[in-house]
This record gives sequence, C-alpha cells and structure tokens, in this order.
Amino acid sequence: MREKHRESVQGHAQLFKVLSDPNRLLIVSLLSRGELCACVILAELQITQPTLSHHMRILCDSGLTAGRKEGKWTHYSLQDDALQSLKAFWEEITSENESQGSYEISCEEVCCQ
Repeated sequence: MREKHRESVQGHAQLFKVLSDPNRLLIVSLLSRGELCACVILAELQITQPTLSHHMRILCDSGLTAGRKEGKWTHYSLQDDALQSLKAFWEEITSENESQGSYEISCEEVCCQ
C-alpha cells in the first residue's frame, strides 16, 4: 500500500473512531444546521453537562468541531475543512477509481499459482 495513502487512512480512521459514538453522531447532526449553544445540545440529547463536555472535548480535539465562549455558555459549530476532508476520503475509498492503479502485489505472487 502506498505510504501516503496509508497515512491518510490512519488519520481518517481516528475521525471515524470519534464518530463511532451515537451521541457524537447526534451532536454532529444537530450542528449540521448551524452553530448551537451547549444548552440547546443538552436539551436535545437529554444528557448531563459533564457528559456533553466529554463528547465536545473529543469532537473539538479531533478538529471536527470548534467552540467559542459567550458568557457562561459555549457555542459549538462544525469545522468545514475537517468535514470536507472526511467526505472526500469516504468518496475516494468507496468509489471505483481506475486512476489509483492496481495493487503492488498480485494474487499470483502471494497464493494462487
């Protein structure tokens, strides 16, 4: 496997791991409509503030979301660059793409002789 592609896969695997939690997927879904105050997310998900803080820290650390303080509350939004990268990666790995070339190793070299 090409080294650059392997690095891309590893980086994106971390983002998919972040999104593997149902609450975090719901948060991303809510934020897809625009910036939201943490109080709205709390009310929508019916979770505790410490639980939301935990999920938001993971989402923010991954680069998928960002937060800004306004008074005592934090307002969260999606980070378009990270989402576009994730979308492009998903499209790349799920579409048939002749330009990627063939595998470096053939079946005949490994097992089928």
